[in-house]
Amino acid sequence: MKAREALELLIAGNRRFVDHVNGGEPVGGQMRLGVPSAAQRPFAIVLGCSDSRVPAEIVFDQGLGDLFVIRVAGNIVAPSQVGSVEFAAEQFETKLVVVMGHTECGAVSATLDALGGSAAPSTHNVMSIVNRILPSVEPLYQAGAKRERAELLALATRANIRASVNQLRHGSELIESLILGSGLLVVGAEYDLSTGRVEFLD
Repeated sequence: MKAREALELLIAGNRRFVDHVNGGEPVGGQMRLGVPSAAQRPFAIVLGCSDSRVPAEIVFDQGLGDLFVIRVAGNIVAPSQVGSVEFAAEQFETKLVVVMGHTECGAVSATLDALGGSAAPSTHNVMSIVNRILPSVEPLYQAGAKRERAELLALATRANIRASVNQLRHGSELIESLILGSGLLVVGAEYDLSTGRVEFLD
């Protein structure tokens, strides 16, 4: 499936989700029917935040085997996430990668807190997540000291999504070659917790 076709499926699925229209067999029913035993052919790779309110399969109204989902706090791009995207893109010839952040992201908020000195990450491992987000957020923080917190968080969340997209596009020789030679598309998206809508940023 071509990248643009996959993108249209995700857009249509999210529209069903927002409109409370289910497009297929519920995931539980698929499990009982033995769908997971078939070879997987995911049409999209989703690198999303691990926030419990943003499960990609449900947000895009897709079934088991449709999406290859990688979840990590703050939808950051570290070597293991790059490797997971590389694996799926090469193994399954999946043409679409979506980096999906969401409004009110706790990891981005924690990064702003760390920048402002109001709270420090509680562990070295949490700090490693903050450090991944920091480069995309710090310029906004420095330039927007007079902004309201909600506005700054919204801008920082999108900046973090775009930074992760850029890291995937340019941080892997394999992904770069697939973009140039095989039509792989890497795009950013933001899920709105209040409306359920996913807005694609690219």
